[in-house]
Amino acid sequence: MNFENDERLGTLFEKDLSPARIINELQFYLDTSIDTGCDLVIFEEIQRCPRALTALKYFREQMPELALCSAGSLLGVSLADDSFPVGKVTFLDLYPMSFDEFLAGIGKLRLAESLRIHFLREPLPQIAHDQLWDLWKSYLVLGGLPEVVNIYSERLENPYEAIQAARRIHRDLLDTYMADIAKHSGKTNALHIERIWRNVPFQLARTQDGSAIKFRFKDAVPGLRGYERLSSPMCWLENARLILRTSIVDRAETPLTGFARDNRFKQYFFDVGLLAAVTNIDPALILKYDYGSYKGYVAENFVAQELRAAGVRELFCWEGRTSEVEFLLETPSGIIPLEVKSGWVTQSKSLNVFIERYRPPQSIILSAGNVKLSDSRLYVPVYAAGRLARLLLIQKP
Repeated sequence: MNFENDERLGTLFEKDLSPARIINELQFYLDTSIDTGCDLVIFEEIQRCPRALTALKYFREQMPELALCSAGSLLGVSLADDSFPVGKVTFLDLYPMSFDEFLAGIGKLRLAESLRIHFLREPLPQIAHDQLWDLWKSYLVLGGLPEVVNIYSERLENPYEAIQAARRIHRDLLDTYMADIAKHSGKTNALHIERIWRNVPFQLARTQDGSAIKFRFKDAVPGLRGYERLSSPMCWLENARLILRTSIVDRAETPLTGFARDNRFKQYFFDVGLLAAVTNIDPALILKYDYGSYKGYVAENFVAQELRAAGVRELFCWEGRTSEVEFLLETPSGIIPLEVKSGWVTQSKSLNVFIERYRPPQSIILSAGNVKLSDSRLYVPVYAAGRLARLLLIQKP
């Protein structure tokens, strides 16, 4: 049942929120029976009907045998304003397709499975590593939005046309997101939100060594400066899941949230393919892996995206006086630093500084190379960031 396509559905919730009555009337609406013990009922675009959101509580209490799924655009934003049945609903966060899901989506099932089961303690077969590296570059162009992956998989016989078709979808999606922002946030606020969102990738121009740097508020929105004045539109983007925020900490101690400050952070796009499209990086340059210092930022964006999809709810970066480690993971064994290298060079002075100061149980460098273990330092292909995170989050101390 789609509450956006048919506004009549909302009227079913006006009289009362009795699940038995609602299901009975839905059967007339659908002109078919609903077996509450066997059928899956889906409320799509549920943010268009706040009463339906509230009704989830009563479905859970009075009809627990029914499998009921709800979804909606910018649902995180909608929940901020409406009553919500706390404790009665299980959340499942949907992210863009991760790299291994992308592989499966384009028919590379053997490669996808090999990546999912590898323990990353010994090298992958070299031929598999080479294929995964090439496909990872394609993923940087395409990203993980399902419609993009689908159109690409349907046109694999002509990769050029497939990528061009994917880029057209990216542009359409950008326009759609902008329209959604205007619809859900109000005219004035929408202008600020749109400017900040588009400003995220354009801060790439400030990078000197390829690494992402602290978000600057100056000039993000003309006439507005400082975190206090821009915090509202930034929080809106975070709640809408359109950006990935990485807090910058200067102490790597548990809990990392205790050392995070609201006005010190990096920001990434929620989908790396959309990032490549909005910055207008030529797909051919990405496939040749020849697009200058942007490689570092794009690689970091990919890792941030994979970490979130793997279940890392909050992202952290460590900065010392002259050193920086792109990501920190809080694991059962302690805080583990992840250094991101976009190429084959894996030397890292910053990581050495971090190790000397904090003595982590392990350090990890993500790069273009194959898996290698050297004492307590693990080298992992950057395309395996998601698999790595899942392994680290479940490891025993």
